Amino acid sequence: MTALTLSTSAAPGLRADAIVIGVAKGAKGPVVAPGAEAVNEAYDGKLAGVLETLGASGAEGELTKLPAPAGFKAPLVIAVGLGAEPEDRDYPAEALRKAAGVAARALTGAKKAAFALPVEDAAAVGAIAEGVLLGAYSFDTYKDNGKDPKAKNGKAPLAEAALLGGKPRDAAHKAAAARATAVSEELNRARDLINTPPNDLTPAIFAGIAQEAAKEHGIKIQVLDDKALTKGGYGGILGVGGGSAATPRLVKLTYTHAKADKHLAFVGKGITYDSGGISLKPAGHNETMKCDMSGAAAVFAAVVAAARLGLEVNVTGWLALAENMPSGSAVRPGDVLRMYSGKTVEVLNTDAEGRLVLADALWAASAEKPDAIVDVATLTGAMMLALGSRTFGVMANDDAFRSTVHEAAEEVGEPAWPMPLPEHLRKGMDSATADIANMGERMGGGLVAGLFLREFVGEGITWAHLDIAGPAFNEGGPFGYTPKGGTGSAVRTLVRLAELTAAGDLG
Repeated sequence: MTALTLSTSAAPGLRADAIVIGVAKGAKGPVVAPGAEAVNEAYDGKLAGVLETLGASGAEGELTKLPAPAGFKAPLVIAVGLGAEPEDRDYPAEALRKAAGVAARALTGAKKAAFALPVEDAAAVGAIAEGVLLGAYSFDTYKDNGKDPKAKNGKAPLAEAALLGGKPRDAAHKAAAARATAVSEELNRARDLINTPPNDLTPAIFAGIAQEAAKEHGIKIQVLDDKALTKGGYGGILGVGGGSAATPRLVKLTYTHAKADKHLAFVGKGITYDSGGISLKPAGHNETMKCDMSGAAAVFAAVVAAARLGLEVNVTGWLALAENMPSGSAVRPGDVLRMYSGKTVEVLNTDAEGRLVLADALWAASAEKPDAIVDVATLTGAMMLALGSRTFGVMANDDAFRSTVHEAAEEVGEPAWPMPLPEHLRKGMDSATADIANMGERMGGGLVAGLFLREFVGEGITWAHLDIAGPAFNEGGPFGYTPKGGTGSAVRTLVRLAELTAAGDLG
């Protein structure tokens, strides 16, 4: 991973492969952003005009390369767009994050780059650091990169980034960089898991990875295998995993702080491969289904990040891990499963399996009476149809908590949108055979799934559901600090919720 340093050095004298500066979109053309004063001065104050001549406008995501001025030890200047220039010149954290990510992606193969982006405060340091670390990510485990195991399509990711304007002796700046490093490293770990082929990430292997991380970071872990799940009566997880030779697991990760008086529970859907089961997915819909464990990856990463940050809150993570495959032992449409809660569920569609494993994990989490539960899942295609590929839906049994989760997501740069749980849709899941069916009305399918999950949340417990089906896996080209493939969606939202809880600010 890219090494980060904070530096008060002047850009001209810094030895690096490139100097990264920001350029904003002004009313009359591009505007050189704060942090690039020394570079602009070296261009006799005419850098904005030079950039405009080269076609730069300052638009978000834009990148322009030009030779460094005479006297600079770096040979290259990279100008990245920050979007519209704010009236107070206080650039939003997400604009800085995206710009840093764009530059980091462009610097593949470089040994060192200096980032001279606007640094108003510690929050800006953290945002730029996150953008660099997330933007430089690559997944090349299965590619032959010759002699360099870290190579990205023949080139290694950016090796070192110096954040100019970041003060190495300032406690707040150091803390912001350290937080960004911990969160980004764990988010990138989630990305690695999501990108790993399903033949190399079965439920048992995922559980083993969690055990190694738990040992490293002082997290208590419990793994229930298929025998323990059978003994415990986890009918949902067993039903989904019964068709695969790779048996299911339920992993419980527990991070505690001696001074904590609040407890959060995170629950993640971990379908390590989803064929749809007997209700088999058609060709064209199953090639990326290794990503159906993105919710569990997010929960895992968030718990480890909370431990690394030493947050004053108790956090429990539940990873409901199974592989959904068709076979003679697979659950069938029409089967009835007895869940861990004791409720019975008529399975009308085996491809609506995520809600079945989550139901058992939600009930297990509820037994500990946490202050709040948040589940994360790539749950429904309906949510993608509603919100697109970059925004996740937020549902909850408490409007104030839903708002808190939504605001936390937006604060850290994860697009989210609050969604309702209309009571009239519950009737569509009535079953003549069981307590509830796993399917309801087709229209509003994402909301129906949320209503199903609500049935398995303990009475009086505040709960939210994040349907990350859209943003969890980027099938298009990279953008900002987001790569192609697994994105690590919801990790930063969960970490922020843990921080808010630790600070006593959880609504």
